[in-house]
Amino acid sequence: MFVDSHCHLNFPQYADHLDQVRAEMAQAQVDRALCISTTLEEFPQVHALATRFDNFWATVGVHPDNEGIQEPTLQDLLERARLPKVVGIGETGLDYYRLEGRSVADMEWQRDRFRVHIQAALETNLPLVIHTRSSSEDTIAILKEAGQGKVRGVFHCFTENQAVAQAALDLGFHISFSGILTFKNASDIRDVAAFVPLDRCLIETDSPYLAPAPYRGKTNTPAYVPYVAKQLAEIKRVSPEEIGRITSHNFEQLFAVPASA
Repeated sequence: MFVDSHCHLNFPQYADHLDQVRAEMAQAQVDRALCISTTLEEFPQVHALATRFDNFWATVGVHPDNEGIQEPTLQDLLERARLPKVVGIGETGLDYYRLEGRSVADMEWQRDRFRVHIQAALETNLPLVIHTRSSSEDTIAILKEAGQGKVRGVFHCFTENQAVAQAALDLGFHISFSGILTFKNASDIRDVAAFVPLDRCLIETDSPYLAPAPYRGKTNTPAYVPYVAKQLAEIKRVSPEEIGRITSHNFEQLFAVPASA
């Protein structure tokens, strides 16, 4: 019924109890998950999850905030994107939240990395998984410039305002909401969720981060994505089952993933 469109199940938090995580997913009617790559070094583990389990898929990409890792070339991304069950490029984007004494101008390396991912999306026709934090103006501008109006994808774990949501929608992107939607102090994000059309919405956990209420502060898991669906259902005044149906269809269409049996 539900799809977790963004999680990191290769992280150490799950190493010793992945079977339990999957059992809890099944009990919560979460039938599929997209495992997200954040470095080239971890990609083999991410891809192994997708090839081991028939209801997992993978992306390939390097998170904008990661430094001191293998810098992805276009060829690096293209080679991995051709592997079975790789359905997206990312996560990628820009993050100016932790400048640590640097200026925005000093972050050109992030913008260059982002452009490489966009080119990979253009050449593979795979959707982009976008991360943007304190950088939405540049994120939108580079998507317009480098994407040539031909890239698609999702702004994951959306925390920006309605104007940024509109710009993303205008570019043809989906918007994904995480457990933040359930936080008491997130009324502004709930307002954005009310604004975004349901046929452009996805839901996610970003596990192991951002566990929804009532599990806030604990290790997140895909089994908790129904709590995001429930909150979105209240905002949209439909049933959680309808949110599950629509967001699952949106996921299938965006990532070219078969419908669940």
